[in-house]
Amino acid sequence: MILRTVLALALLAHPAVARTVTDSAGRTVEVPGEIETVFAAGPPASVLVYVVAPETLTGWPRALRPEEGDYIAEPYRDLPETGRLTGRSGEANLERVLEIEPDLILDFGSVRGTYVDLANRVQAQTGIPYILIDGRFENTPEALRLLGEVLGKPERGEQLAGDAEDTFARIDAILAEVPEEDRPRTYLARGPDGLETGMKGSINTEIIERAGGANVADDGGRTQGLVQVSPEQVIVADPEIVVTWDPTFYDRVWEDSLWAGVDAVREGQVYLSPTAPFGWIDRPPSLNRMMGLRWMARLFYPERWEGDLRDETAEFYKTWYQVELGDAELDRLLEWAEGRPPE
Repeated sequence: MILRTVLALALLAHPAVARTVTDSAGRTVEVPGEIETVFAAGPPASVLVYVVAPETLTGWPRALRPEEGDYIAEPYRDLPETGRLTGRSGEANLERVLEIEPDLILDFGSVRGTYVDLANRVQAQTGIPYILIDGRFENTPEALRLLGEVLGKPERGEQLAGDAEDTFARIDAILAEVPEEDRPRTYLARGPDGLETGMKGSINTEIIERAGGANVADDGGRTQGLVQVSPEQVIVADPEIVVTWDPTFYDRVWEDSLWAGVDAVREGQVYLSPTAPFGWIDRPPSLNRMMGLRWMARLFYPERWEGDLRDETAEFYKTWYQVELGDAELDRLLEWAEGRPPE
């Protein structure tokens, strides 16, 4: 009896043995046997951690806005703002990371050399394991399974991966019957003037292509990422559908003479994406896009996409964000999608 007690105390004093994982960049990283806290290096990573294991999230790179909080499970609405290590405005310093003392740092998105170098440097300077997970849309199921295994939540990772695969399969079944030349020509309008967009294949617009749209910002692959375009270029491209997450642009476009000649505006085919708690198109380009994928496939193929948007929205938020939406919250989201965002 005494021996068993001593062994039990010894196990409590020495946490589970460290293990190694191979991340999406092919890096072999030693991580704790049990991971209780994760620092998200940027907004995409924070969404990934939240949907898989919210209890491990040390904070949001940007604190949630009041209109976003109702769409997150209550215990995680007021997590502190941590800043970010990656992206255009990486403002979190290493002192802040060390102050938080996470068991793991995670980035979700590009696994190019720049991000590998950053991960290696931060890991060396802090002594905290840092893993990279590929954020490409097509990699969504694999990303969920990988993080589920890393955080000791394989069942949760598998549940969400299966749901993502089911959504991809639904869309693939539709696209198998729609030739590429018949897919709706679509433009993503970013910013208050709508003149920032993403080129075909960019992480910001891959949702358009995955949902079965033809991105009109396509120069054959010569240009990548986000670009500024002129009104004349949009008029020449003449998209059938315009999607945006910017309510200022959505309000202005109907009366703007520069846009009056665009087919999508003439035909009333401009759509506003909700952004609570995260954008349905991007902002950030993370797993929140799985909801946008359903919404966009419905816009592109209303006669082929089966199901009620209200029911699908409620189910997605319950399954992925682990929050039961009331009628008021659901009404607000669906009104937003109809061009009436909350004040």
